[in-house]
Amino acid sequence: MKRSTTISAAILFMISGFIGCNQPKPKSEGFITVDVTATYPKKELILQDFMDVEYIPLESTDSFITMAHVQDIGEDVIIVRNRNRSSDGNIFIFDKKGKGLRKINRQGAGGEEYTFLLKVILDEDNNELFVNDHYVNKIFVYDQFGKFKRSFSHKEGGIYNPVYNFDEDNLICLDYASDFDLKPKNRFFIISKEDGRIVKEIQIPFKDKKTTVLTLTDAAKGITISNSARNEELIPYLGDWVLMDPSSDTIYKSEPDFSMTPIIVRTPSIESMIPEIFLFPGVFTDRYYFLQTVKKEYNFTTDIGFPRTDLVYDRQEKAIYEYTVLNADFSTKKPVNMVYDIKLFNDDEIAFVQRLEAPDLIEANENGELKGKLKEIASTLDEESNPVLMLARYKK
Repeated sequence: MKRSTTISAAILFMISGFIGCNQPKPKSEGFITVDVTATYPKKELILQDFMDVEYIPLESTDSFITMAHVQDIGEDVIIVRNRNRSSDGNIFIFDKKGKGLRKINRQGAGGEEYTFLLKVILDEDNNELFVNDHYVNKIFVYDQFGKFKRSFSHKEGGIYNPVYNFDEDNLICLDYASDFDLKPKNRFFIISKEDGRIVKEIQIPFKDKKTTVLTLTDAAKGITISNSARNEELIPYLGDWVLMDPSSDTIYKSEPDFSMTPIIVRTPSIESMIPEIFLFPGVFTDRYYFLQTVKKEYNFTTDIGFPRTDLVYDRQEKAIYEYTVLNADFSTKKPVNMVYDIKLFNDDEIAFVQRLEAPDLIEANENGELKGKLKEIASTLDEESNPVLMLARYKK
């Protein structure tokens, strides 16, 4: 499961500090070129053909009713939270079979309390939870029972999101605030778990700054509205990382020899496009690289925009397709997006997690659409049950 490897300061300052894992990784075959304006042939994939799928129903009791937005998964526990604009501050901890263990809430206005629960990062080896609070731009550290240990601030002017466990001593994060600043800045940082100091800045080279944020002014109403084409730009991959900067034409992946290797180059250049079409990475496996293009245009009157196209590079066929991934545990072959609306993990086993809502599963089961273990689980649910988690694991 999760690795915890001490990396020397010398190595961290030489490169971005990436460590290999015991999973076999594909050898580099040179970078892939993706034309973000092209129309590619369609390809249908079955999730179970390249991922091992597990379902975990989360126990539902009066104390454990949750929206189940997964935060992190360890050897022994699953951490979830609710998701709403006001943030109720609840952190729910379940075991790996879905049994509720405890609920933590340290939300408040005190020096040891977070004001807004954005993300929880688990450091199981050190028995610590890192709570990222982007309202006050701080990370609060607790033990797994909610006892306060310390806190530290984001870099000056920065907003860390997302944040992942990097190694025994450090976190890796993306500075989301740089999206709103047209000055060229590094976006990726390795920071100390102890005090938040920047251990390493990871540089992605580019010419001119591009932002995924689109701002339009309605002169008649006298208002300015902003929205973003943002997807994930920091992608865990079998213990390593895939990094994308909207201003760059290249997507990079770490290598065991500590070098940053270009793996995907988009064309046309982002410099030449108005409106821009961004190319975001998603789940990577030993055979498939899942990607998504997002066009930076939006109609704020209709609230429709940022059109997306799902692409996959098949490393075996050395070809690009517009894909659909289907879950075979639904007779209707329910689509699974491999880039958007899933939870990714820095984990040697789990690639991603998706929530399945209880009412949807109940209806699907009543319509005879479910198979196997999922059908069995759905038969035990009621409308008020917690979501069921679908864990997609790398095949060994």
